[in-house]
Amino acid sequence: MTGLRPWTSAAPDHGALSGKSFVAFCAVGALTLLICALTGPDSDHLEEFYTGYGAVSPLRSGLSIAGDYISAFTVLGTGGVIALCGYDGVMLALSTALSLVVVVFLLAEPMRRAGRFTMGDVLAHRLPKRSVRVASGVVTVVALLPMMLVQLADMGRLMAYLLGFSDEAAKTGCVVGLGLLMIMYAAIGGAQGTAVVQALKTVILVGSGIAVAALVLHRFDWDPGALFDAAARHSGVGPLFLRPGLEFGTDAGSRLDMVVSCLTVLLGAACLPHNTMRMYAAPGALHLRRSMSWAASIVALFMLIMMVVGFGATAMLGRGAIAHGDPQGNTAYLLGSRASLGSHVSTAESLLFMLVTTAIVLTVLTSVAGMVLACANALAHDVLATRHQGLTSRREMNLARLSALGIGVPTVAMAALWQQHSLLPLAILSICLGASAIAPALVYGLFWRRYTSTGLMATFLGGVATVLVLAPGTRLISGTPFSVFPAARLDWFPFTTTGIVSVPAGFFFGWLGTVLSDRARGRPTKQQDARRRPEYHTEEALSRWPENRSASLRGDAGTRPAG
Repeated sequence: MTGLRPWTSAAPDHGALSGKSFVAFCAVGALTLLICALTGPDSDHLEEFYTGYGAVSPLRSGLSIAGDYISAFTVLGTGGVIALCGYDGVMLALSTALSLVVVVFLLAEPMRRAGRFTMGDVLAHRLPKRSVRVASGVVTVVALLPMMLVQLADMGRLMAYLLGFSDEAAKTGCVVGLGLLMIMYAAIGGAQGTAVVQALKTVILVGSGIAVAALVLHRFDWDPGALFDAAARHSGVGPLFLRPGLEFGTDAGSRLDMVVSCLTVLLGAACLPHNTMRMYAAPGALHLRRSMSWAASIVALFMLIMMVVGFGATAMLGRGAIAHGDPQGNTAYLLGSRASLGSHVSTAESLLFMLVTTAIVLTVLTSVAGMVLACANALAHDVLATRHQGLTSRREMNLARLSALGIGVPTVAMAALWQQHSLLPLAILSICLGASAIAPALVYGLFWRRYTSTGLMATFLGGVATVLVLAPGTRLISGTPFSVFPAARLDWFPFTTTGIVSVPAGFFFGWLGTVLSDRARGRPTKQQDARRRPEYHTEEALSRWPENRSASLRGDAGTRPAG
């Protein structure tokens, strides 16, 4: 979001909106901070800070998990891609929703069994070394920092616009104000307090989204086909808006790029640490399955809302007006919500629009607070607490709170400095790191018994390095109308994400590191290891029982079967 331009002609009086929005934002900020303080952990209960315990219903737990998945990038970025690119944007939205399915069926229950507080706990379950925990903590921070910068910078500018601020100092003040509130959420509320606010945010966001989607459908006589046809007519590209290729292209390579991008989003979003940290709080497998089912249903519902509002924005305002508001479409959800109200806005409709804007601000606060909390937990529990053995719960919690401050302050400073630049590639960078480094480590660590700490280090280093080498040459940096430098031709790597190379590379480096470390230490092969098991000799003897019995009857030196 490089610049925000004035509302369309359908907008309400901006001065009145600014005053009401300012009061609403202040009230919501104060109320949610009070909720964090009241529901936050006690000073000596470490589990409450890291996980919030599991003494909540599956519905409330599902609302919190869904709140982690529905980030500001999802609301603003995905909504913009749907409004500007049609079919291609819908595919990316479906990838976000399906990522929860990956977690439910592949990772959720093994992670709950193996982990206690962090990803480091999961990996150290089979690889009990401090280096494993330290590497996990570092990768957690590296993967989440770009996403935090994107959401905080974009939301600071958007909030400044909603409040009627235009000078750079006011925009910087909004970024700093949101950032400080986010740090207080994480440091005061911990996992328990932020979970309550996440659940509240999810209810407000989905509830207001249902109302807006209903208004959009009402304007088209409740006919989705009419909505899609109107969106195609006003898109400027006709039927191509409803076909694949508007963002990625129509040739074979471009279609492959779309498939790879969707799979990367699916895998990366599923494995980012702030999305998985609440699984450790589940008291049992049944509770976790019910919670994840609620979360998946809520996220799928919100993706449907995003599709309706995104297509509605294009149908009612036109693709050009949305791109004029923001070249990357980050204002599409707000513009579509406002356009659904019509030209004559009642008091109730004004309140609904205020509720939408407040929900978006609350979304960025809670999502970035969750990321800060995941980073702080990793630093405190996996890095600092393992260095100083025997820490009390109170001291470790204080370390976690100081870690939240240490992560949050530099993040706010960088977001304030870089807010004028397009930071969208940083969000994709986080997703690629999740898919290329974290996903292979979790899959190997949970399901491959021979996986070694050397293999884990190779997975992290190889996956991260591959992403960092390839990312500057992707289409997000240059070569397309939606890239950072659309006029430049620096896209030597002809894909939008790095997943087609970096994800296999992460798995390959993990396998290679494990195999080489096995040989260096003289670990037995799979066949040799099987021969060392007691049951192997029993099975072998039983299979040779007739031969051994004949030899024994003849008086030869035979071997009787064991047992």
